Amino acid sequence: MTMNASFEQIGGIFSQYDSFVILSHVRPDGDAIGSQIALGFALMAIGKKVRLINEDGVPENLAFMLGSDRVETPPDEPLEVEVAIALDTASKVRLGERALNAASKAKVWLNIDHHISNPGYGDVNRIDGTSPATGQILYQLIKALNLPLTPESRDAIYVAVSTDTGSFQYPGTTAETYDMASDLIRQGLDLGRINRLIYDSYPFRRVELMRALLNTLECHNDHRVAHWDLTMATREALALKPEDSEGLIDIIRAIDTVVVAVFFEELPDGKIRVSMRSKDTRFNASKVCGTFGGGGHALAAGIRMPGPIEDAKVRVLAAIDAELQTF
Repeated sequence: MTMNASFEQIGGIFSQYDSFVILSHVRPDGDAIGSQIALGFALMAIGKKVRLINEDGVPENLAFMLGSDRVETPPDEPLEVEVAIALDTASKVRLGERALNAASKAKVWLNIDHHISNPGYGDVNRIDGTSPATGQILYQLIKALNLPLTPESRDAIYVAVSTDTGSFQYPGTTAETYDMASDLIRQGLDLGRINRLIYDSYPFRRVELMRALLNTLECHNDHRVAHWDLTMATREALALKPEDSEGLIDIIRAIDTVVVAVFFEELPDGKIRVSMRSKDTRFNASKVCGTFGGGGHALAAGIRMPGPIEDAKVRVLAAIDAELQTF
């Protein structure tokens, strides 16, 4: 097992093998789908056979992306591929059972990610917890190996990094991030168009969801903690899709007194999805989420835990309060 592979070592895998399946996590976001498209089209451009697989497929809000039509849900039978590449996925199980089955014949597993909680489950791993997005790692990889930067790859990298940095606002954003964006624009990225499609093209049901969430908003611990919740009843009443809640936690994170924002969400399988955001580097969201089997980044992490939602809220909020007592 290689825990911190160089770009040259990864390039050796690309040279040695001809067939690849590229995967990302269930309930994918912009960095997941964007990373798949970015690397997938770069490899296709050098003549490799590539399949892009996601357990849940492309969310409606990302279907505008060039190349998104190449992302498939998993076939019933395992694919005849030599290499499986997991992108932006902190734990292997988060790829999904059907996706794992699709990749089960792969001889080599390559794991590229930016989550600090990633244990390195590939045969070859490139985990960079300092990178603001997996898309930025892939940009660096494509440049280092002199792979083609196709229009699909170019746009996908921008979507991946922009969405995972809060449109270049989060603390993890680096000078290299802005250098990358500048290069993508020079390469033909239509910045106004793609930002409009990312941030100004929401369905009306998302506005209805925001109204419903605000009605559940609570603050405590001297307004240092803000949280709201989404029940299955609300999900069904508004005919929501999983991607409809993407990014909404930033609304309560933006409250001036808030240190930690939390979003509790009932899932169809009875589990509770918890999204946690911190505005203070002294509060490590990944550490707190890790006590419940979750993980992620220091300022943005998550959990999937047993319900009911009220029990989950009591346990998680108690853990947050305990951590806040340390500073």
